[in-house]
Amino acid sequence: MILAALDEAVAAGARLERACSILGLSIRTVQRWRAQGGGEDRRHGPNSTPHNKLTQAEEDAIVEVVKSTKYADLSPRQLVPLLACDGVYLASEPTFYRIMHRRCLICHRQRSRPPVARPRALTATGPGQVLSWDITYLRSTVRGSFYYLYVIVDVWSRMIVGAEVHEVECGKIAGALIQSACINYDESSMPMWLHSDNGAPMRSAHLLATLRNLGISPSFSRPRTSNDNPYSEALFRTLKYRPSYPSRPFASLEAARAWVERFVRWYNEEHRHSAINYVTPRERHEGRHIEVLAQRKQVYEAARARHPERWSGPTRNCDPIDVVCLNPERAANQVSKKSA
Repeated sequence: MILAALDEAVAAGARLERACSILGLSIRTVQRWRAQGGGEDRRHGPNSTPHNKLTQAEEDAIVEVVKSTKYADLSPRQLVPLLACDGVYLASEPTFYRIMHRRCLICHRQRSRPPVARPRALTATGPGQVLSWDITYLRSTVRGSFYYLYVIVDVWSRMIVGAEVHEVECGKIAGALIQSACINYDESSMPMWLHSDNGAPMRSAHLLATLRNLGISPSFSRPRTSNDNPYSEALFRTLKYRPSYPSRPFASLEAARAWVERFVRWYNEEHRHSAINYVTPRERHEGRHIEVLAQRKQVYEAARARHPERWSGPTRNCDPIDVVCLNPERAANQVSKKSA
């Protein structure tokens, strides 16, 4: 029951580590339970106090040293050897860290910026729940000058729901494009999240105000981390590696817009996307992919029945992909691999 509740929480977008902490579990415990195939909770807790546990007075002495003016700027890895040089040993480095974590004394000590946390994991179980957008350059005939392609893609269906080419990067243009893209969704299926990188148009006040008015929550990648926005980046690679993509710069803004219009039509209507089991984004977005995959499975099964000797295993997987996750939690991936 606990494992099922954790799976439901993660599928809804919760962090596995946070969900485990609320239940009083560690991730290692969940991994062990999955490896054992479930069963009863066999935890009994410690029956005796560890013989090496520090006394309250010893912990207070460590906290006093850590908070002192002389050692406040030092990490435990520097502090413990320094105390040893003075003939003092209070505890090991891991013990220092454990006590400092418990007393909320751990903080970023360097003058550089602290590391940016990974973006929140976003889970989509249907169209219109999570959108991803970005801007890419299209070369013009003027050296150093570009046209800017704005593209919004539905993460679950991979369908391009908005694409425009302009001569400038601007948050107002992005806000207008997002508004026009949301017209295609009714109130019951209005997008909940919009993910992007950290560019100036993505962080503009006009765009954020537009999202707030639409009831959409923004999500951002870490700085200089393109892997945090994989669906838009993969779409741009497909776009620029198309055989029809011009080898020469676009002669005009109208030429760029005409080519992008043809590409969007091909991508949504004809392109068999590998990540969604080789159906078109339009078929998946409109729910027709289930029928397409079922018919495809019948063809494979009939071919196998005619010549079973030619098949060494099952036919190709034609099951619909129900859940798509953007920036999944690493711990969740590890647990799923161990339980597979």
